[in-house]
Amino acid sequence: MKTVTSIDDLRILHKRRVPRAFFDYCDRGSYAEETLDANRADLKALKLRQRVMVDVSNRSTETTILGEKAAYPFALAPTGLTGMQHADGEILAARAAEKAGIPFCLSTMSICSIEDVAAGTTKPFWFQLYVMKDRGFAKSLVERAIAAKCSALVLTLDLQVQGQRHRDIKNGMTVPPRVTLANLIDVATKPDWAFKVLRSPRKTFGNLDGHVKGMSGVKSLGQWISGQFDPALNWDDVAWIRSIWPGKLVLKGVLDVGDARKAAATGAEAIVVSNHGGRQLDGAPSAISTLPRIVDAVGDRTEIIFDSGVRSGQDVLRALALGAKSCLIGRAFLYGLGAAGEAGVSKAIEIIGKEFDVSMALTGRRNVGEIDETVIDRG
Repeated sequence: MKTVTSIDDLRILHKRRVPRAFFDYCDRGSYAEETLDANRADLKALKLRQRVMVDVSNRSTETTILGEKAAYPFALAPTGLTGMQHADGEILAARAAEKAGIPFCLSTMSICSIEDVAAGTTKPFWFQLYVMKDRGFAKSLVERAIAAKCSALVLTLDLQVQGQRHRDIKNGMTVPPRVTLANLIDVATKPDWAFKVLRSPRKTFGNLDGHVKGMSGVKSLGQWISGQFDPALNWDDVAWIRSIWPGKLVLKGVLDVGDARKAAATGAEAIVVSNHGGRQLDGAPSAISTLPRIVDAVGDRTEIIFDSGVRSGQDVLRALALGAKSCLIGRAFLYGLGAAGEAGVSKAIEIIGKEFDVSMALTGRRNVGEIDETVIDRG
């Protein structure tokens, strides 16, 4: 870790140490990956306005996210199959976030269950919910999040129908890994990953396995998952979730101003401007290009969190300059996890945090509250 200086360095290590199917699942997007590429290109196109001769000796990166203190204006995003990047991945990532003083969000499609993560941490975390066709099961997930004292529920809106990810099909990506000659050869070249993950008792979807009535075995569980994302999901379901969830509610997956207004009207404490990291509707605009319009429309009514494409502290600064209050970090922390477990996640947080601090200083800002649109160089 001493020679790792960037998220790109962690990505290279991740690619070397994790089987191709799981690296590609993390790294790539849907269809032709136009939106995946646009997320990065449009963030990079935003140039920062350098300022000099400003006293920035007394700086702070601290802020609040959903009313809670955070060391930096970013949190770890909900990511599926995190425990396949490294054994017990969700627990390790949650611990790294806790030590860094930032929120962690657990995905419905995690390998470690809600209860596993609660047992492995000391502070409340967020839980991300997919509302599936089986509303009774969805309700049980909410009840388990309440029992685990989760501090926020993040309801994902943009996965009624799953976008096709070509790499997953080509790699034959399954959970647990499908036994094929190609996969066996690939796994054989990653002995550390194989020793830790394949020996772990957690090798399937922890929030689902053992909790789904009438299902037995990995194959039937996988079939249930593929048929459970609900194309009938609508705003009435948000009201239903509100009626059974007593805490803070975050609506994730908003790109359209009209949808943002509807989301704010639900009374949600925050909305996440996101295109699912370029993994759903390919050809959709980059998340950063839609952020200013959504901030203008509803930024005074609900907290705005930015997601999709963040790989650096400069990206966090750019998003805050355009009106977001905080960001979600997804692939960047997964690269760290795949590279070196909990230490790698801590390194990813450290890298982005230091980049944010330095970039804030070099744009003449001393704290998060001073960041505004004038940080961007408009020429």
